Amino acid sequence: MSDGAVTARGGEVRPPHRFGRELSPRVLGVAMNLPTLLTLTLVLAYPIYYAGYLSMHKVSLVQLRTGVFPFVGFDNYAKVLDDPLFLLSLGNTLLFTAFTVFCEVVLAVAIAILINQQDVWTSRITRFLILLPYAVPPIANGLIWSFIYNGKLGFLNRLLYSVGAIDGPIDWSGNADTALYAVAVPYIWRTLPFAILLVHAALQGINKELFEAASVDGAGAWYRFRHITLPLIMPVIVVLLVLRTSFAVAVFDEVLAITQGGPGDATWVASWYSYKKGFAPPFDIGAGAASAFLLALLVATLALIYIKLLYRRVD
Repeated sequence: MSDGAVTARGGEVRPPHRFGRELSPRVLGVAMNLPTLLTLTLVLAYPIYYAGYLSMHKVSLVQLRTGVFPFVGFDNYAKVLDDPLFLLSLGNTLLFTAFTVFCEVVLAVAIAILINQQDVWTSRITRFLILLPYAVPPIANGLIWSFIYNGKLGFLNRLLYSVGAIDGPIDWSGNADTALYAVAVPYIWRTLPFAILLVHAALQGINKELFEAASVDGAGAWYRFRHITLPLIMPVIVVLLVLRTSFAVAVFDEVLAITQGGPGDATWVASWYSYKKGFAPPFDIGAGAASAFLLALLVATLALIYIKLLYRRVD
């Protein structure tokens, strides 16, 4: 007999007394998720709402002193969209995002496949070593690469000069033609480990019997990759595209540490524009918030395009 059961007359076993009414699965699910919902509301929802509020009001040093923010509607958005510097920043952002995301996805798939072919213990060591750049703080990563790019004492110039690739020092981060890519390379180096581990985890979930059967049928390596590996890891690649695009569009730390938007406006990206608009003279916080919202809209649009074009093909 289970603990707490009560035996009545006639040998009838009654269940133990329960206090209160049993919750339905729906109510129980809401109650279990309520702390998370409240946390997300405080951490994410309210700041997003307040940023949207600021984007539709005139907010500068004068308004911050008085505490009165006049409502201007969509004037901040119109002002940002009419600013040639914002359009230039948006173009740099799209170029930076396309370059970094393409390189990350291609390198992640290639390196993950190589790791997947290793023995178990060597694969673990390789994954540990690959993960190290991801542990470097973004600002520290930018400072490290700014020394590497140094025109006189930088390691990159010394290496290229020693192998005869260049005739003299090159200011990689100070040249308008190479500055944006000089920011992109450290960003890729820092974020690539996450993409590799994500793709490698997807490869681990593929049944090896599929490759064995294809090999028996005479399928080559490229055929196996194209018709087995790539379709099965495509859902993970779509997730990777969305995540990496979201972070690449909002890149800021490497720009701050390496170029500060220079030379000139060569590395002005959308997040740097929002920062300079809101936290540098004339401190137009309303316009900075509006540009940030436009950036979020761009990220959402790109994510929907990825899902529409790629994820449906997997289904």
